[in-house]
Formats: sequence, C-alpha cells, structure tokens
Amino acid sequence: MITPRKATFEGFSFSPRENPMIIKEIQAKAILSKSQVYDYAVNPYVGCSHSCRYCYAAFMKRFTGHAERWGEFVDVKINAPELLAKEIGRKPVGRVWVSGVCDPYQPIEQKYRLTGACLAILGEKGWPVTVQTKSAFVLRDIGILEQAKEAEVGFTITTADDRVRTIFEPGAPPIDERINALERLHAKGIRTFAMIAPLLPGAEGLLDLLAGKVDTVLIDRLNYHYADRIYREAGMGWANEDRFFIGQRDALAGGFEGRGISVQALF
Repeated sequence: MITPRKATFEGFSFSPRENPMIIKEIQAKAILSKSQVYDYAVNPYVGCSHSCRYCYAAFMKRFTGHAERWGEFVDVKINAPELLAKEIGRKPVGRVWVSGVCDPYQPIEQKYRLTGACLAILGEKGWPVTVQTKSAFVLRDIGILEQAKEAEVGFTITTADDRVRTIFEPGAPPIDERINALERLHAKGIRTFAMIAPLLPGAEGLLDLLAGKVDTVLIDRLNYHYADRIYREAGMGWANEDRFFIGQRDALAGGFEGRGISVQALF
C-alpha cells in the first residue's frame, strides 16, 4: 500500500490517493506498438502510480476495465521482455519510446524490472531508444543506456516549485531528484532533454536549474481538461489561460536559448 501524502498551497489541500494501489499481473498480446511520436513505443505497464492530475494517458482507463481512478491502478505486462525479443526480429529497426502512456520507472519497476529487461534487449539489438520518465530510478540502468545506440533520456519537469508539484503530480518524485538525475546522465555523455509540459506556475525557475544538464527543452501547454477542477480549487485558474501559457513559453524559450539550450515549442 502506498500512503497518501497531503499537499497544501495557498490554503488549498489535496490528498492524492484515498485507496491503495491495485496491482494486477497481465499477459500482453503485443508490446512493440506504432507511435505517432517516434517509430515505436514500449509500455511495460498500464496505469501509473504518479497520479498526475493532468495526465493525457488517462484515456487509457476506458480500455482496462478498471473502476478505480486513473492513478490508483497499475497492470503489469509480465511477459513484456519475451514479447519484445520476438517482435523486434520481425520489424524494421526504428527508435523506441519507453514509454508513451506510463512512466517506465514508476515504483513498481523496482520489483518487476520489466523496463530494464526491455532496454537491455533493445540495446543488444542496436535499436535507438528514447526514455521518458519522472523518476531518478532510471539511473539503475545507466550502464545499459551508455552502451545503447543513440540513447536519450528525457525527464518531464513541469515546474521548479515542489509545492505546485505536490498538487498536480502528487505521487511523482520531487523536482530536485529529477534535476540531479539529468545532471548525472548528461555527465555520462547520454543525450538528455526536459519536457516542460504542461507548463505550470513556477516553471520559470527551471531556467537555471536545467542549464548545463540538458541538450534540448520541449515546451507545451495543458491540452487536456482532466486538471481543470484542480486549477479552480487551488485558486490558480489564471495559470490555465492562454495569456499564461504564451507568456511562459516565450520567456522560457528566450531564456533557454540564451543559455545555449535548443528549444522546441509545441504550441
């Protein structure tokens, strides 16, 4: 059971999880799927215990049969490595996104190690990989990433203010852990990037925090409405408006470029 933490910010309190995580082992039928972002995606898990309130992947719940809220369950594809080993032998080589609709290094990975096993298979076969996570647990596999072909690791970091993080990303690791992990990966010569999406209040603080730790920054606004209630109850409706997103985007883009970091604005 994961104990809920209570976040407070400007008079707003939010308990992220009232119920224990539901963990279920499942047998997947396939693991290497086509992606609209990269060539392929590998998702060893369905669901994510980070419980990010804005998560675009929440639409996946409709396909799972779960009654629990998104963020309260994780299905574990226990046969993912075996499937991947078979599937990569039948498909043309392409860049693999690990992962598209779950965090591959959420806490359950410490037990099942599916992401690590999949990365090892991809690395042995010379497939390029892009890992995207919010967890410093990716450092466990830094040796695999160093040896992998054209590997890159990105951390989603939406704000520099950990008080804001606890409201919108209640189960995710603290900001400083992500920054430190990026620094270690970058120092090893692994290509790194930060995904500032969605832009949250306090993102301006990332200018100095990310300097020298990433090759690229991607910036996007809130594109889904899952978190609208959270903004209202936190008294931060102003941060869910075009004026905020555009202003933050322009300020961050200029600031990162001035620090020699390339920027890709997605809106």
